[in-house]
Amino acid sequence: MKLSLAIVAFAMAIPSAIYAQDSTAVSKGEYPNTFSSGSANVSPFTNKSKRFNDWSISVGAGVPLLQSADLTSIKNGNGKNLFGYSAYVSVDKAITHAFGINLQYDRGETRQGWFNTKNAAPDAYAVAARTQYDAISILGDINFSNLLRRVDNHSPYRWALHGYAGIGTIAYRAYQKDINGQRLMTEIKPFQLGSMFMQAGAGLKFKVNRRIDIEGRLMYVVTGDEEFDGGGDAYSAINRRSEQISDNFFNATLGLSFKLGKHESHVMWHDPLQEIYYKLDVLANKNQDIEVCKKGDADNDGVCDDWDRQLDTPAGARVDGAGVALDTDLDGVIDLYDKCVTVPGPVENNGCPVAKKDNNETAKEVERSLKDIYFNFNKATIRPESNPKLDLAASIIKENGGNYLLTGHTDIKGSAAYNLRLSKERAAAVVGALESRGINENVLKSRGVGSAEATVPASASDAERMADRKVTVRFIEASDWDSIKKKDYEDAPVKKTVKKGVAKKKKK
Repeated sequence: MKLSLAIVAFAMAIPSAIYAQDSTAVSKGEYPNTFSSGSANVSPFTNKSKRFNDWSISVGAGVPLLQSADLTSIKNGNGKNLFGYSAYVSVDKAITHAFGINLQYDRGETRQGWFNTKNAAPDAYAVAARTQYDAISILGDINFSNLLRRVDNHSPYRWALHGYAGIGTIAYRAYQKDINGQRLMTEIKPFQLGSMFMQAGAGLKFKVNRRIDIEGRLMYVVTGDEEFDGGGDAYSAINRRSEQISDNFFNATLGLSFKLGKHESHVMWHDPLQEIYYKLDVLANKNQDIEVCKKGDADNDGVCDDWDRQLDTPAGARVDGAGVALDTDLDGVIDLYDKCVTVPGPVENNGCPVAKKDNNETAKEVERSLKDIYFNFNKATIRPESNPKLDLAASIIKENGGNYLLTGHTDIKGSAAYNLRLSKERAAAVVGALESRGINENVLKSRGVGSAEATVPASASDAERMADRKVTVRFIEASDWDSIKKKDYEDAPVKKTVKKGVAKKKKK
């Protein structure tokens, strides 16, 4: 295959070297962000922030030996080994200190069979072959030395073990020679499904200096093709000598790597652990005169006043890094005074939640607070001295919630119709007074029953009949709430019934 394939591949790969980057940056004294590694020693990920070279070009040459084939290079019937030649060139990009990607071009010729094809066939039974090949492949490069290396500050880092594996396309011409002469048996073009191959192996690198490495490699190439050895088609007499369906070969090479870039070191020769421990040793041995807490610690909370955001922290309170007393449940009561540290609660209850009462109990408590509410005589106007009782009732409802029906009652004295109307208006007046104190208008309703439930007789004293003049409170379940009206009367002035006197008879 023509050398133009390699030229095209390199023309596509080399320009990107100009924009090569790595993951190590130079400190600018700024705080880390979501695009950094989490260390304060970071800067924007740009080409200017590079500390290491990460591109190189490798070249090498060696010897291929067909190992798994009908015609092999290793003592195939004649007791001798037949050596071919190979050469490679690659553009290498280090992604991290332990992994890289290589674009590689290989060219070579294998020799296999009973004799060297440069010589004449020794007899009518002897068969020899040679295969010229060109290959382009993408290889993954693992730096095992950096991956598995432990810190050693007493010796230079000069040797590195690398592992390679990848796939590509291979083109070849296979020639066969016997007593009748030499002829072309098989020709495979590149970049076809049948030309795919893979190779894997290992290499040992030695760092000569900051620019040059020497490397010895041993690769194993799997062609996936039974005709690579020059035995002819898959059903020829030669290709029936063994069972394998892929002709494979070893390729031993010795090469050089030329590291590109302006920096002193290549990232594949960088050991992060060694650098970290070296810097720690430098810091440990460095005399540092650092003055801290220039302004002292006035509140003795362990945070210097230079950066303390709460200079009057109470004694014994736990604080965060800024010197602010901790409030774990964020209820406004610091943990020092909070009786319920993990559960929010009001300040007046020492940071603990106030347990809500049963709604029926709440109704009884509201009813007790509304006892002896005073109205103007024969009116539904609440007197000012009743305000504290209304304030208490409103706070109880706000604190515990629930839907409540307020029922107005009167004593038995007076007409039943008048008493009924007055009780309805007074119950509605109490509801209005509570709503003016912040109670939601949807949680209270009113009704009046007049003297229907009075128990003290009309002949009793006024003080005794006070027991029947009251407002009762009852909790209503949500399922029954909508069936009750907001109030049970239409707005109209209350008119007291006046009894007419008996007409006197005219004297005759």
